[in-house]
Amino acid sequence: MRRVLVLLVVLASCSSGGGGAAPTTGPDTSTAVTTSVPPTSGSVTTEPLTTEPATTSPPTIRPTTTPDPSRPFDVFVPSSYDAATPMPLVILLHGYSADGAIQETYFQLQPLAEERGFLYVHPDGTVNPLGKHFWNATPACCDFLGDVDDVGYITGIIDQVSATYNVDAKRVFLLGHSNGGFMSHRMACDVADRVAAIASLAGATFDDPSDCRPTEPVSVLEVHGTDDGTISYNGGQFFDGRYPSAPNTVATWATLNGCDTTPTVTDRTLDIDRQIDGEETSVGVFTGCPTGIAVELWTIDGGSHIPAITQAGAPPNLSIDMLDFLFAHPKP
Repeated sequence: MRRVLVLLVVLASCSSGGGGAAPTTGPDTSTAVTTSVPPTSGSVTTEPLTTEPATTSPPTIRPTTTPDPSRPFDVFVPSSYDAATPMPLVILLHGYSADGAIQETYFQLQPLAEERGFLYVHPDGTVNPLGKHFWNATPACCDFLGDVDDVGYITGIIDQVSATYNVDAKRVFLLGHSNGGFMSHRMACDVADRVAAIASLAGATFDDPSDCRPTEPVSVLEVHGTDDGTISYNGGQFFDGRYPSAPNTVATWATLNGCDTTPTVTDRTLDIDRQIDGEETSVGVFTGCPTGIAVELWTIDGGSHIPAITQAGAPPNLSIDMLDFLFAHPKP
């Protein structure tokens, strides 16, 4: 009983500060129109997300099911989609206690999917006995009370979307926050052949590097605040599950990918957190990686677990910068 009570306290802190929670409302940028689709697909809601007229079909959100019908997900299809042309796929993974819709409100990737032309999914993790969504990523985070095969589930999403749409297999990307960042690292470790690159905010890989066994290099970006009180920049532990520091996370990936083992802090700086004056984020890179592969650590000096990235009238700088990293690193 004491363990359960302690767990509730820890997870409550994750929910309020570490679960990827974000404002649940935002500017209404869509106009919903219902159109007919084949019976096997269900209804389609079109949502134009820009003021520019669509040049082909309007963007659509299509309900889709994985081989596990109890865990459905939606696919956002931009207006530029052409079945004859392979298109990138981006999967956004939420933090512990959040869900896909909350995480989309925070990152605002959907208008960028329409603008830049990529298929987009923001699925929900399993709900645990405490009523919290989670991903089973590493021993540290965050399947505390069960044993769920989320690698299989997310791989099923990639398979299902690829069977329905013309997905560019060299441009399948994962972006995650907190528990979703842990899960992005787990996917790169376990199914490296299916993932070109990942971008993690406030996540971490396995504490034991031997638990991560990618079959080929994967480009990795870790973004982390030095004042993160939930997933510490310097590493930490949930019960018996430890997680590495942000520098050790990227150092592990540099070794796995065959890069140099010492990072270089570049002259590039970024303005990610709007509550911190100036360009507070430094960019560290590992050189000597195989052609087309990159490993980077963006350190938000003074940044918290949920950086203040939201800006009026446009997607956050962080979302744009993370997508730029991903799209610059397709599979070689």
